[in-house]
Amino acid sequence: MTTDHEHSASIDQAALWLATTPPRQRPAPLVPAMREMFNLTPVESCEAIRQSHLIKARAG
Repeated sequence: MTTDHEHSASIDQAALWLATTPPRQRPAPLVPAMREMFNLTPVESCEAIRQSHLIKARAG
């Protein structure tokens, strides 16, 4: 069993990867790939995508 902190770290890792990986270099479909790569649930994958948008917006 994993803790919330471990899940949060996985989401953060996935979000950073997504924010820094060019779209053409990402696997498709994205959510199943992120689930496998980062051991996320579908909801966590969507949260990582949301966070990646925030990271990119802050970077300007």
